[in-house]
Amino acid sequence: MKNLWLFLVRYNAFFWFMLFFTFSIFLVIRNNNYQQSAFINSSNVVVGSFYTKFNSWKEFLSLAETNALLIEENTLLRQQLQNIEAPDSIHNDTTFTLLKDVRYQFIPAVVVNNSIKQKNNFITLNKGKKDGIEVDMGVISSNGVVGTVLNVSENFCTVKSLLNTATKISVSLDSTNLAFGTLIWGANTDPRYAMVRDIPNHIKVTVGQPVFTSGFSTLFPKGIKVGEVIETDLSSGGSFKDMRIAITTNFSNLTYVYVVKDKLAKEKLELESLNNNNNG
Repeated sequence: MKNLWLFLVRYNAFFWFMLFFTFSIFLVIRNNNYQQSAFINSSNVVVGSFYTKFNSWKEFLSLAETNALLIEENTLLRQQLQNIEAPDSIHNDTTFTLLKDVRYQFIPAVVVNNSIKQKNNFITLNKGKKDGIEVDMGVISSNGVVGTVLNVSENFCTVKSLLNTATKISVSLDSTNLAFGTLIWGANTDPRYAMVRDIPNHIKVTVGQPVFTSGFSTLFPKGIKVGEVIETDLSSGGSFKDMRIAITTNFSNLTYVYVVKDKLAKEKLELESLNNNNNG
């Protein structure tokens, strides 16, 4: 306390000066319209700048919550797209109708671990059995195919990535399923590219042509874009040819995905298994 008193006594002239200076500025602003207006405008600029910076930090800190809301909204929109029945092109009817029985359900998830540089790559998601995740469900992103669910625990699941030598996906060259092939990553070490094999030789393929899921399996709905052709007519022998494609999914910054639940998967697989029994 003594030191504080000595400090005030020693610099009392400075404190008196600041007091009178502040008081004089107050009087000038209070009794002059121009100075008062200038002071208010300046204060608004300073305060506005402060609030702008504060809100920027506030928005930055709430990015995780904002992204979570966006992924939920995207899930709802994707679900609604599946609920819409395409128009009848024969009758030129442009009216869309809602399907009564929706086949696919989309479960949003966040990537918590991901590898892209191995021969066989895997992804871990933050959703598991309690969220309805099961083995052999397809996984997609907003840009394309990601992989298939391999193992499931109560709160997590692992995904066999598209960047895995064991991954094989049925694809077509366009949304009308004009020609079918099999998408594989093979021994490729570049996460940007893959191969489509067993395209009939008589099918004309052009660079830039999109490749979609065929919808033949229970993993993915028909029409999910997988990539675009960058190299055509690679020889595979016999009556078929291979193509090289650029994958649309960017695995290097993969964060949010959707797990695809096919409600008719069990029925379809059980029926198709009868074919194998009849061949026995």
